[in-house]
Amino acid sequence: MIDIAGILTDNILNILLITLGGILISWSVHFVPVGGAPAAMAQATGIGTGTVQLAAGAGLTGLVTAAAMMNVTDSMLLVIASGAVGAMIMMSVTMIVGTWVYAYGVGCPPASAKAKYDPITKDRQDLYVSQGTEGHGLPTVCFVSGVIGAALGGIGGAMVYYYLLIIENGLAAPDIVGIASIFAVGIFFVNAVIPSYNIGGTIEGYHDPKFKKFPKAVFASFIATFLCAILGVLAIGGL
Repeated sequence: MIDIAGILTDNILNILLITLGGILISWSVHFVPVGGAPAAMAQATGIGTGTVQLAAGAGLTGLVTAAAMMNVTDSMLLVIASGAVGAMIMMSVTMIVGTWVYAYGVGCPPASAKAKYDPITKDRQDLYVSQGTEGHGLPTVCFVSGVIGAALGGIGGAMVYYYLLIIENGLAAPDIVGIASIFAVGIFFVNAVIPSYNIGGTIEGYHDPKFKKFPKAVFASFIATFLCAILGVLAIGGL
């Protein structure tokens, strides 16, 4: 006899946890130091590419490492931890290579115009900011903020993937992995785009005044992810 109540309970729990993963992804984007085109020309701090690309890169790396861990263990905590670590490594490498380019290629020191002193090292920054710019490179506080953001994004992405993958549907393992991956990537991109509009192009990290705007993006992502989670769980569970 089919346990309908048990299935409904599991599906509701999956929807809620997938939604939580989407919220973490949305929040994580506000931590990542993004400078866009100005940063690419060393006229602003952060990584010289867009918010969505960075968030997606960190999240997809987290998905890959989480998926690799699921081949070894069914432990939810280990899967989520591997997703966080994978995303953190990806973001750390991106930021440190960017710092090398700014320091040794462009010849400018990491410095922010938004904080006179680095909130972590307490080093003075305004003396090293080029006139007419918002800073350049990736100061220590930006690097630390980026690692935190990557961890949150990796955890969120791993949660979305994990709770889509464990839905009971009777499909063969390769099929469910492919379908869950498609839904997970789609949900990740939704939650990477929403904060990018909230940020408005560039952000330095948690010390940036724009960071205080994150509740708006988190609320919007809650609604969007909740709807995506319902569709995903119903679609995968009904296959």
